[in-house]
This record gives sequence, structure tokens and C-alpha cells, in this order.
Amino acid sequence: MRFLTASLLACASLAASAGGPPPIYDEGADAKAAIRATLAEAEKARLPVLVVFGANWCGDCRMLDATFKHGPSAPLIAKSFKVVKVDVGRFDRNVDIAESYRVPLKKGIPAVAMLSPEGRLLYATEGGELADARKMGDQGVYDFFTRISATTK
Repeated sequence: MRFLTASLLACASLAASAGGPPPIYDEGADAKAAIRATLAEAEKARLPVLVVFGANWCGDCRMLDATFKHGPSAPLIAKSFKVVKVDVGRFDRNVDIAESYRVPLKKGIPAVAMLSPEGRLLYATEGGELADARKMGDQGVYDFFTRISATTK
């Protein structure tokens, strides 16, 4: 009986660890508090904030997140912005935040709002500009963020 119990626990543990890629959006986060904290960091650093709306199930969101960490966009994002990610679930979480920044989630995710360090809206993806991030590729994403970062200068 002990062997059976130990075997079942081991199988359950393996199944849980093989559940897919790690989440990139914190589904339990208080998004408003995270945005406030990032704005405070941005004010000290004198950098704009990118509020990135997305979900863990979204392939384009995963691609965008990867470009923020690797490739030509990574240094640009690191030096030009403070980033906060906001989970939208199945378009049933934090929708009010997206709407307050004029980001129509129905146009697709990922979507971004760029805020001044004081929290003023500088830019929003109002037309689903990043919803096809995978098709845009690394260079397309880089070109997009180069273009919008120029609006802060």
C-alpha cells in the first residue's frame, strides 16, 4: 500500500511539473498596485512605462515577452522603458484598466499602453498593432518599439 501511495504521489508530481511553459503573466497579481509601483520606479528613473496587456495562453504574448528578453528589442526595452505586465485572462480580468488607457482588447493581445512617469497616457495600441507579434518577428517588434519610443523624446 505504501508503494502504491508513493507511486501515485510521484506520478502526480511529474504531471504537475510537465504542465507546459511557465506563466509570463501573474494571474493573481493586483494589476493596479503593480502599475503604481512601476510608475514610482519610472519616476525615479525618468523613463516611460509600458503596460503590457496579455495572457499566458496567448502565443503572440509569449513571443513579445521573449523579444523583451532576447534579440534586438531587449536592449531597447531595457534602456527605454519600465515594464509591467497585466494579465487579462480570457478577456475577463483587468479589462477596466485596459479601457482606462484606451486599449481595446477586442482588437487583440498583446496590447500596450505607454505612460509618462507621471502616469499620463502617451500611446496606446488602439488598432491591435501587436496582436500578430509572431508574424511581425523580432525585427518588426523592434521597429514598432523604436517608433513609439521616439514619441517620448
